[in-house]
Amino acid sequence: MTQPRQFVVEADGGSRGNPGPAGYGAVVIDPTTGETLAEAAEYIGVATNNVAEYKGLIAGLRAVRALMPDGPADGGPRVHVRMDSKLVVEQMSGRWKIKHPDMKPLAAEAARILPASAVTYEWIPREKNKHADRLANEAMDAGKRGRQWEPSASTADLGTPRSSVAGALPPVSGPPGDAAAGAARARAALNRPAPSATATPQVGWGAAPDLGVPATFVLLRHGETALTPEKRFSGSGGTDPELSAVGRGQAEHAAEAFAARGTVQEIVSSPLRRCRETAGAVAARLGLEVRIEEGLRETDFGAWEGLTFGEVRERYGADLDAWLASAKAAPTGGGESFAEVARRVAATRDRLVSRYAGRTVLVVTHVTPIKTLVRLALGAPPESLFRMELSAASVSAVAYYADGNASVRLLNDTSHLR
Repeated sequence: MTQPRQFVVEADGGSRGNPGPAGYGAVVIDPTTGETLAEAAEYIGVATNNVAEYKGLIAGLRAVRALMPDGPADGGPRVHVRMDSKLVVEQMSGRWKIKHPDMKPLAAEAARILPASAVTYEWIPREKNKHADRLANEAMDAGKRGRQWEPSASTADLGTPRSSVAGALPPVSGPPGDAAAGAARARAALNRPAPSATATPQVGWGAAPDLGVPATFVLLRHGETALTPEKRFSGSGGTDPELSAVGRGQAEHAAEAFAARGTVQEIVSSPLRRCRETAGAVAARLGLEVRIEEGLRETDFGAWEGLTFGEVRERYGADLDAWLASAKAAPTGGGESFAEVARRVAATRDRLVSRYAGRTVLVVTHVTPIKTLVRLALGAPPESLFRMELSAASVSAVAYYADGNASVRLLNDTSHLR
C-alpha cells in the first residue's frame, strides 16, 4: 500500500508598526528531499503581526491542498507546520484558548482547509524560519511600492534543495507526478503566476538592506498603589506594595485594550508585586505567560523609600540636590544612582531585543526603567528623565531595529483608561 505524501509548511507574517503595513510568507517543502514545492506571499494592508501570521498559515495550508487535489489519504499526519509564532502554534494545537475576536475566524478558516488529523504543529526559533520571514518581508516591501508580491521578483528559487528540513518527517513514497507539476497547481490555486527563468529582482531607491521587523517594546507602567497618588518614592528597596483597587481597575482596562488590539506576542515583567499583578491581568486576557526580568525592577531609593519629595527635601536636602544635579549621585542610604540603573536597564534591553527579534513584547515595569529606555532610544542626556511624565498604567512604545537604531513611537498614552 502506498503511503500518503507528506509536506512541511513554514509560514510567517509581520507588521511594520503592529498594527501597520503587513504581509505574510509561506513555503511548502518536501521533507524527504528538502525541495521547495511552492511559495506564497502577499501584502495585506494594515494589520497586526498575529493576523499576518495566521494569514501565512492559511496560505501555506492552501498551497498544500492544491498539491493534493484528491485530498489527504488515511494513515496519520501528512502536513507538519513549523512557525515561530508560539501564539498560532499553541492555539492551532488546541493547547491555548482563542480569545481575541480577530483570531477566531482566521483559526477556523485554517482548520477547515485540511482535516485536523492531517496537520501537526511545531514552534521553531525565528532564525530557523528565515525562508518564510524573507517572503513576508518581500511582500511588505512590495506593498511599500504600491504593488503586490510577484514570484518572478522573489529571491527564492522554486526547486532549490532545502537540506535543513530533510528528515523533519519520516520519508514516504509520493504520488505520481513531479514537484514542478505540484508547484504549478499550488500557484494556480493561489492565483500566482509561474516564475520566469530570466526574471531578476526589482531594485530602486528602496533597495537598501532590509532591516526586517523590529523588536517592539510596549512599555506599560504598573497600576496605582496606595503610594502612587501621594507621589511617594516607591522603588525596589521599600515595602513592595500591591495594587490598590484603582490600580487593579487600571490593569483590567489595559488588559481589555491589549486584547482588542491583538498585537502583544510576549509579556515580561519586573519582579515587584505591582508589576506582576498588572502583567497578570493582561496575561490572563491574552492567554500568554509572564516572564520575570530582574533588570526591570525600579530604582532602589535607599532612605527615601516611602517619603514624598518634600519630605526628602526637608530631611536630606544636600543629598537631593546632588541627586538632581548628577546621574552618578545615589539617594541617601545606599540607593541606586540613575547611572547604575541605566547600565542595568540597557543590559536587559539588549538581552530582550536579541531574544524577541521581530516580536512585539509587553514590558511591564516602572517609571525609571521606562524613562531610561526612552532616553536611551532618543540619545537624550540623563537630565531628560526629569522632563518626562509617566502616569500610572500609561503605555509607551519603542521599536528596535537590526542595525541598532531605535524609534520612540509612543509616550504616556492613557487613552485606554478613559
